[in-house]
Amino acid sequence: MDPGDADFEAFVAARGARLLRVAWLLTGDAHLAEDLLQSTLAKVWPKWSRISGDRPEAYVRKALVHLHASWWRRRWRGELSYADVPDAAGAVDAYAHVDLEQSLAAAVRALPVRQRAVVVLRYFEDLSVQDTAAALGCSPGTVKSQSSRALRSLRALLPERVDGGDRCG
Repeated sequence: MDPGDADFEAFVAARGARLLRVAWLLTGDAHLAEDLLQSTLAKVWPKWSRISGDRPEAYVRKALVHLHASWWRRRWRGELSYADVPDAAGAVDAYAHVDLEQSLAAAVRALPVRQRAVVVLRYFEDLSVQDTAAALGCSPGTVKSQSSRALRSLRALLPERVDGGDRCG
């Protein structure tokens, strides 16, 4: 067995769950998240000997986000899903019981792909502005502006959670 194989396996064992969480937050679907992570790992595997010493998690996370964006662009061109649209008659009742986590996850999935990536990396993965910029291949200013737009959109998508009685403190 090549020493690189063992390093890669150790990395996946140590960081796989965290990377799967990022993939799930980006896709909103457990099966798509697994596919996204597996495809990402398959792409970085041949380059592992070059990246393993220099912040491998950041490299893999960046590859994951970029591959997700690529998948999203491809899907956007080809298909539109109306499965999540409630019927008009039961719309109010259907969402009356939805808890904050489900509402937030749906709202994050409704964001444009770039804003979703910023929110996932900044607020779910707790990366700094600089680390998020590095992961997305953009400037820190872009991360800040995308973050601001995303939070504004989330406030609009979740007004009852922001303005209502569900606030903490």
